[in-house]
Amino acid sequence: MNMKTKLLNSLVLLGCLAWPLAPARAADPAPLSQTEMCSFTGTVADATNTAGYTYVLVDTGRQQAWAVTTQFPVRKGDAVTVNSGMPMARYHSQSLNRDFAVVYFAASITVAGAAGAAVPALPPGHPALPGEPAPVLPPGHPSLTGSPAPAAVDLTGVKRAAGGKTIQEIFAAKSALAGKAVAVRGRVVKYSAMVMGKNWLHIRDGSGGAETKDNDLTVTTSTPAKLGDTVLVTGVVATDKDFGAGYKYPVILDDAQVIVE
Repeated sequence: MNMKTKLLNSLVLLGCLAWPLAPARAADPAPLSQTEMCSFTGTVADATNTAGYTYVLVDTGRQQAWAVTTQFPVRKGDAVTVNSGMPMARYHSQSLNRDFAVVYFAASITVAGAAGAAVPALPPGHPALPGEPAPVLPPGHPSLTGSPAPAAVDLTGVKRAAGGKTIQEIFAAKSALAGKAVAVRGRVVKYSAMVMGKNWLHIRDGSGGAETKDNDLTVTTSTPAKLGDTVLVTGVVATDKDFGAGYKYPVILDDAQVIVE
């Protein structure tokens, strides 16, 4: 086990010991105890794969609980152990188009002694799972870095880059611009640091619209930034980019040069 995996598992374990439970609703199942969260064993009653992750419904004999980790082979009836689970209440999975009363994000899930891989992004404060939106968090839950509401960022005063394009123009001409360098100025409305070895920015400049999905441009870069920064971005347009694990983009500037103004 490398140092990164050891550190991750330590953080997840600390999270399972200290993670606050959401206030229960009448319709919600009774939560597992803090001891059970850190490790619980049972039989798989259901399992499904999506966006590089495996969800399993574990029957502990006392109740059933959903858990998730990175994708691994498992079948109904398998005996499994969920290690270092952290509860996320009222979680909506976009890729499954399904709501869960509670899901336990696990450092690993073992089947007959074979461990599923560690979830790469589970410590408190980490961005949401790849391909999944940030869940609606219960009162008192720590915020998730990289998941601010875009509407909170003021887009007034964002000027077009000299000789550059607006975000709407890039989307409109994506086929013609594919493989070509463009310059665009925008404001950072979402930021996730060092995911898959890159900083991920979502920028907007006030052009385009949410309905037409041409108002928000994803940029990857080695340059750090923060929410609300105005940035000048220069990069090559890539279309229909699929990084795997749910990272799919119709338009993206990958490995772009970013200047924070």
